[in-house]
Amino acid sequence: MNAFELYERHVNPGLAGLLRFTGLDVVEDHAEGMYVWDTQGKRYLDFLGLYGTLNLGHRHPRVVEAVKQQLDRMPMSVRVMISEPTARLAARLAEITPGDLSMTFFGNSGTEAVEAAFKLARMHTGKPEIITTEKGFHGKTMGALSLTPKPEYQEPVAPLVPGVKVVPFGDAEAVAAAIGPETAAVIVEPVQGEGGINLPPEGYLRELRQITRERGVLLIFDEVQTGMGRTGKLWASEWEDVAPDLLTSAKALGGGVMPIGAAIGRPELFEPFLENPLVHSSTFGGNPLAAAAALAAIEVTLEEDLPARALAMGERLMQGLRELADRYPELIAEVRGRGLLVGLEFTDADIGAIAISELAARGVLTAFGLNNPKVVRLEPPLIVEEVHIQEALEALDHSLKATLEMLSGVL
Repeated sequence: MNAFELYERHVNPGLAGLLRFTGLDVVEDHAEGMYVWDTQGKRYLDFLGLYGTLNLGHRHPRVVEAVKQQLDRMPMSVRVMISEPTARLAARLAEITPGDLSMTFFGNSGTEAVEAAFKLARMHTGKPEIITTEKGFHGKTMGALSLTPKPEYQEPVAPLVPGVKVVPFGDAEAVAAAIGPETAAVIVEPVQGEGGINLPPEGYLRELRQITRERGVLLIFDEVQTGMGRTGKLWASEWEDVAPDLLTSAKALGGGVMPIGAAIGRPELFEPFLENPLVHSSTFGGNPLAAAAALAAIEVTLEEDLPARALAMGERLMQGLRELADRYPELIAEVRGRGLLVGLEFTDADIGAIAISELAARGVLTAFGLNNPKVVRLEPPLIVEEVHIQEALEALDHSLKATLEMLSGVL
């Protein structure tokens, strides 16, 4: 029995079935830079980047080397002493995040970062309510899932954490109307990822900052997917020069080598730890290996100016996608994005699924948005070059042509 069959039998048969449908009933073997190879030797151009995790590509040598050195020194903290890499990472995050964010809680993932922000907001304000947005995605642990208003995820495990209000994304007036005497915080993605790469109207983040400040409510930016240069700025909130009270980061923070999550906030929000240092904790959060990877990832991102590269390469990618949209208007409804967080919205979710399958057959990896299956997400590593973009666009052109022929045959 091969690894795929073992996975299907012992891990997640539903996901295995979905992978079979998209033509990816294969087993990954190794990866380097922009490419992944399966066990049969086929090469795939990675234009998904583990949902925005692989900003530096696969196995970036500086991140790998940093982890190897730390592995030889001390892989895990004993937790009753201070870990130097963890402390240095927290100090570095204080330097590169907006405003006066200077304290960090470390977890192992984006959803853990959101859980921490959720709890910090409640502890600081003494209030229970959090306002979130339609099509927002903040994770699948219980608190984060309560902030992710998708019935398919929420209903099987209801009841959820109470005290969550949902408003339309991009509507600052709706946020203002929803704030009440028990509201602790507003959480929002500066650009919605899983919701279908949705950009807010100009000035939305500034309006939220003004509203929350005037009403004495905390503002949380979920930059798990948008951070670390993905949108053309180090943090997507920098597009409007807005600093939140709490910022969550994960995915690309680990350099594509180690999992890590972080909730970075203003110092007064961390005062509960003075009275009870273990009021919230994580055994593996910010462990030495993950911290070493994150420190290396930050330096590579800044030294190579990957945010600027994301902006330039993203514009080239979207230009090519718009040309294909003009060529296939019956298939493509819209192209949108910022930097290398790009969404290709199809006229129908089934068409998008066919296109993903056709792309996989041609050796290009993509996926749809979890909260909007009509949108195919293109999130290549920020190290992407012109030749890779051209390769992906040519494969997409052939895939769209094949999709159109398939649909014509059905009709």
